[in-house]
Formats: sequence, structure tokens, C-alpha cells
Amino acid sequence: MIIGVVCVAVLAQQPKASIARSSITPTIGSSHDLDGIDVTDYGSDVREINLDGLKKILQRDPKDTRPLLINFWATWCDPCREEFPDLVKVDADYRMKGLNFIAISLDDLSDIKGAVPKFLDEMKATMPVVLLNVNDPEPAIKVVDAAWDGQLPATFLYDKEGKVIFRHFGRIQPAELRAAIDKAVGSKR
Repeated sequence: MIIGVVCVAVLAQQPKASIARSSITPTIGSSHDLDGIDVTDYGSDVREINLDGLKKILQRDPKDTRPLLINFWATWCDPCREEFPDLVKVDADYRMKGLNFIAISLDDLSDIKGAVPKFLDEMKATMPVVLLNVNDPEPAIKVVDAAWDGQLPATFLYDKEGKVIFRHFGRIQPAELRAAIDKAVGSKR
């Protein structure tokens, strides 16, 4: 299963940074089987997921008390690229403290073996990463958060019940995100 930070961009209209390929629903999990994807397998290849795969990522496992951070991003989204080093640091600092973090790419499927892994290598990223491949982004957007219009990057922090406790559209403010994570990690029990 894959969990992490996700940045979403308009796949149908790349000039505007927003999601345009699938639907999303807010539930969180940590040990779900996503078509052979182990979300605890950090640094593995980027795998393709569809709307159902996104829903599985968001589905909350009642036994998992860890908060879930998801960042929707794309390699063609400048603010996404600019914030990614901060997200890599967040992953490194909080993974052992109990944070589930997954990055969800909204790049074209053709980039799954090229641009996406190349960018992740350049960033020295080790969090689980998936590529969301959907024809209609609206359902995915609504599954993630009804308040989200698909703008990229987008970052969501879910508590152990699967409720959004932090959301940020656009480039994150690291101190603000870390404060939210500190609070969530401290209350995970």
C-alpha cells in the first residue's frame, strides 16, 4: 500500500496547476494491498493507481493510529518542484515518529518510467510514490477533500479516523506543516 504526500495538477489542462484525471475519497490506511503495492516499501518503483487505488490509500485501517500525509504533485508544476525538497525533509524527520507519507504524482502515465523517477532520484526522495491515472479528475478531487478544487500542489494531513486535520493548496509553509504534524503525531495514541 502506498501512503504519502500528494500534489495534484490538471492533467487535461497542464497550463493550470490543478487535478483533472480522477476522483478521491478520504480514508487512510497503512497495510492495505493496493494491487501489489506495499506502502511501507519506501524507495520502490513508482506504480500506477486508478480511482479505486486512491480510495484504498485513503481508506482508514482501524488498527493504524498513524497520521497520513498526502501530497499531490507533478513534475511540470513549478510550485510542486520547489516545495519537494521540504517534503523530503519532512519524510526523513517524521517517518520514524509514526507519520505515513505518500506522494501522488499527477504526471502523464508516459512519465512513470522517465520524468517521475528521474525527479525523485534528483530529490533523493524515499517516500512511497504512486502515479494517479484517471480520465475524469473530478471524482478523485471530491474523494480527497470536498473543499479542494484540484489546484496543485495540494497537501493533506489525515488523523487516525481519516479526517482532514490540515490542508494546504499551493506551496507549503514548512513550519506550518511541521506544527500540524507534530500535533498529529503527538496525539496518535
